[in-house]
Amino acid sequence: MAAAILWGVVGGANAASVSGQGTWETTLQGRDLDGNLATAEAYYDTVLNLTWLQDANLAGTAMTWEDASDWAASLDPYGSGITGWSLPVIRFPVDGTEEDDFDLSYIGTEDWGDNVSAPGTLYAGSTSSEMAHMFYNTLGNKSTCDPLLSTVSTCVPQAGWGLSNEGPFSNIVADGNWSGSLFAPDEDYIDSADHFWVFDLAVGDQYAMDVYGARPIKLSAWAVHDGDVGTPVPVVPVPAAAWLLGSALGMLSWIKRRRLTA
Repeated sequence: MAAAILWGVVGGANAASVSGQGTWETTLQGRDLDGNLATAEAYYDTVLNLTWLQDANLAGTAMTWEDASDWAASLDPYGSGITGWSLPVIRFPVDGTEEDDFDLSYIGTEDWGDNVSAPGTLYAGSTSSEMAHMFYNTLGNKSTCDPLLSTVSTCVPQAGWGLSNEGPFSNIVADGNWSGSLFAPDEDYIDSADHFWVFDLAVGDQYAMDVYGARPIKLSAWAVHDGDVGTPVPVVPVPAAAWLLGSALGMLSWIKRRRLTA
């Protein structure tokens, strides 16, 4: 609790905020969008230079890719007057090359599959996929596949996988979430005009989805904004009385130890 108070004001109710897991307590900064500085309706990501809505499912419904893209583009959250929102971006290739990045990999060596940018992988901390970086690095969640024991083609399950930490966010949908990025636009084996990247915030899986199929696919959308927008939410310091009490208790403990060893 003390760590959360030192870090900043959390807006909304969270299913799980795990202190010490991931980097969220140091890399995310609360931003006000509704004029009430006591709450944060968005969080600026200092690593990605991106602002995420605090409510990861503000739309409240699953949508086709076109509807999700239109919804984000027309968004003016909380009447803030801040427009220009969009779906998160997946910039490929993850390894900086132009070849062989669209095959399935369970160890984060390709754009398609599990553990893209996960700690302990070849491209740990890569910012090529904004949602992957949020899932694995900022929030410290784990894929279903152990990146150290799995191979490119074989998934070895690991303990503690899944969305265990939502950080300061609320309503993260543990399922596929749309990105705003085309899948493999230069590849011949797939119709790039029909497929967009999706990131599954339940299991850490990144894949492509046909958005114009016979049966329209509906998924969730988490709106983001380039750069730092909104008003900084003041960090709430630990009250002086609490600090003094902690110092006094620490001194008493030290004196007690000195007497016992004297």
